[in-house]
Amino acid sequence: MDRPEPEDEPCEQCGLCCRIFGPGITPTAANVYLWMDQGRSDILRWFVAFMEDGTAVPCSALSSGDLGNVVSFEMRNPASGEYVTVCPFLRRVARNRYLCGIHTVKPEMCCTYQPWVWGETFFNRCPALTKADRKCRRSL
Repeated sequence: MDRPEPEDEPCEQCGLCCRIFGPGITPTAANVYLWMDQGRSDILRWFVAFMEDGTAVPCSALSSGDLGNVVSFEMRNPASGEYVTVCPFLRRVARNRYLCGIHTVKPEMCCTYQPWVWGETFFNRCPALTKADRKCRRSL
């Protein structure tokens, strides 16, 4: 089920932020636990956990008991082990419209990302912000 977008926080669903920042997605241990609990190997396979002892373990090979020993997570291509260049969960549904393929269980950082928060996550290439800026300038 889609989360409703607040009126003052529009999203054009252009996918630009996901295409640019998507490779830097890092889930929380709670996200990984949820995916384990739901059997979401389709998601887990895209992440690697770095353990306290320095080893890298594919998240699909972790058990829930291992999560306490994880220092960090990174998104990696499961076939090559290389960093990804675009979020693998981003789905193009129209010429200029993209949706998250794992929207209902997407990582916390994706859920809380707000391109309109100046000084924190502000993304000046966001079309929704550009549109809102033009609207504000017209009303002056």
